[in-house]
Amino acid sequence: MQITAAVSRAAGADFSIENLEIEDPRADEVLVRILGVGVCHTDIAARDQAIPAEMPIVLGHEGAGIVEKVGSGVTSVKPGDHVVLSYTFCEKCAPCDHDHHNYCQQFAPLNFVGIRADGSKALSDSSGPVSSHFFGQSSFGSYALCYENNVIKVRDDAPLELLGPLGCGIQTGAGTFMRSMACEAGSAVAVTGGGAVGLAAVLGAVVQGCSTIIVVEPHENRRKLALELGATHVIDPMAGNMTEAIRAIVPNGLNYALDTTGKNVVFGGLVAAMAAAGTIGVVGVPSTEEDATLKLDVLNILLCGIKVKGICEGDADPAEFVPVMVDLYMEGKFPFDKLCDFYAFNDINQAVADQHSGKCVKAILKL
Repeated sequence: MQITAAVSRAAGADFSIENLEIEDPRADEVLVRILGVGVCHTDIAARDQAIPAEMPIVLGHEGAGIVEKVGSGVTSVKPGDHVVLSYTFCEKCAPCDHDHHNYCQQFAPLNFVGIRADGSKALSDSSGPVSSHFFGQSSFGSYALCYENNVIKVRDDAPLELLGPLGCGIQTGAGTFMRSMACEAGSAVAVTGGGAVGLAAVLGAVVQGCSTIIVVEPHENRRKLALELGATHVIDPMAGNMTEAIRAIVPNGLNYALDTTGKNVVFGGLVAAMAAAGTIGVVGVPSTEEDATLKLDVLNILLCGIKVKGICEGDADPAEFVPVMVDLYMEGKFPFDKLCDFYAFNDINQAVADQHSGKCVKAILKL
């Protein structure tokens, strides 16, 4: 079957809109007609080859749409079902056996490389194969071929074209405070970085009933949005010492913090702002070699019992957590739509530019 897709052919180059052929689903696969797909930083990292995905490739991993066809072994969804797509996992390793699918031992090859586990590809053009199955979906296209285990059925009355970012970016931020840390009501939390992940964490903190929610973000428009979403305080890190500003709000320090920046200077400031037995979550991807290794104040961490926790996908189980977020949104308790701006699919390169510049927080491509 022929589809329309955004193809990445060279590191750093614009996406090109092309017609490709897609295979029929295998026994464990699901063909989904995509209605909306979020643009995530990880897609751009793969396009720019910071993640060494095999080119040419169709990226995209925050897809949502309607099941078109299922393989012979698929039982959890059927044609016509509304679904959100997330990451895939092997179902065979020790972490998968313990329901830690986000730490699957095959996570990288299954989600980043652009091939099936057997090395095959589901997409092709007139010159040959095109890498597919990015995050088990490659949803920068009119159709995506997924696995049964990364397709999550959702309620039919929710706005399907909006829901794709719940499968990754929004799940990562909200899941950090709602699942990974399970913040107690009344706790004090901070988020460094007011992008989609950071602001989704704010939404999660509100749901959890956190009493002090601080966002550290240099862009004024994002600080204003953070307050609209439920942050109690915002800090401009360019205006003074971040740690002092946090301590002025919570003299006893933070119970929980999430760093989305991947910068050592920011992380060090958080360590100094933590309360005894506080927890810092790390989700930010370093952008420089210097930031690739954390520099820890060991004495402070030791004497205060501070925990540092790497977090992938919010430590959430998408099959459980995505429907919870959809229900909260429909009840008016999780307004993640305020983070999102829609773009026509053919305007993908403009969407990427606007997201990079900070003009929008989360771009969603509509098909």
